[in-house]
Amino acid sequence: MRTLICGSLAFDSIMVFQDHFKHHILPDKIHMLNVSFLVPEMRREYGGCAGNIAYNLKLLGGEPLIMATVGDDFAAYAQRLDALAIPRDYIHHVAGTYTAQAFITTDLDDNQITAFHPGAMNYSHENDVRQVPDLKLGIVAPDGRDGMLRHVRGFHEAGVPCVFDPGQGMPLFSGEELLECVHKSSYVILNDYEAELLQSRTGENLATLARHVEALIVTRGGEGSVIHTAAGQIDIPAVRPAAILDPTGCGDAYRSGILYGITHGLDWETSGQLASVMGAIKIEHRGGQNHAPSRQEIAGRLKIAFGKTL
Repeated sequence: MRTLICGSLAFDSIMVFQDHFKHHILPDKIHMLNVSFLVPEMRREYGGCAGNIAYNLKLLGGEPLIMATVGDDFAAYAQRLDALAIPRDYIHHVAGTYTAQAFITTDLDDNQITAFHPGAMNYSHENDVRQVPDLKLGIVAPDGRDGMLRHVRGFHEAGVPCVFDPGQGMPLFSGEELLECVHKSSYVILNDYEAELLQSRTGENLATLARHVEALIVTRGGEGSVIHTAAGQIDIPAVRPAAILDPTGCGDAYRSGILYGITHGLDWETSGQLASVMGAIKIEHRGGQNHAPSRQEIAGRLKIAFGKTL
């Protein structure tokens, strides 16, 4: 049941500015901006879509493999993956680079200023999914543009079912490239904004796009998700979380439920419900990888929410 997760591994440095940006950024001087914010609070999180998806799939009892490119500063993340028993066989070190990282400063109004450095992610095309044996499934999540295209084509050539998950990388592709990725994938997953953008870029509506794949999934945050299949549309309600602390990585947690469902032969409704449970568990914790429910606890949440067993 090995699942190859292609995407980014990243560090997220999250800082809290104990004031409001609007008090320090003058609208009429925005053209000559030169400001500095004192941030007494800072935390560093392990992130990246591939890392987050693999972490959640491991919680479910899946067999995630990560394919990514990382830099000279990856040692601490490598130790974490080892401790989680997530293999590093297909994580490629690019000498002389940094691992991808985001620097996020949040003010007291929850406004954010983010700087993102892709670093080694720009070399993702140096990996080749065709070199990985005995795969049940693959997913192409946001990564370097050329790498994402190569991975979709590689899965198609190898005959391995693939989930196309373009995420924030979608603007990097032309309409023709997006259509190629849809046609060469077995599944597509998007949020509601990305679904609108995909239709705009390709000139095809969701019903037409869904005919090219086994399932096209659109997530809608607190409104749940919709799974489009040949048998019809399946509406999946959002699971009410105990608390809403941090949406970072909720989409990745949702995707882990879908991957688990595909590789373990669950029907689409149950797969979507499990994905919804995983998203709810994640939003109750800060950071993308700080929640740690047991598989039994996940099964309990699924039973309470939908009356299903895992």
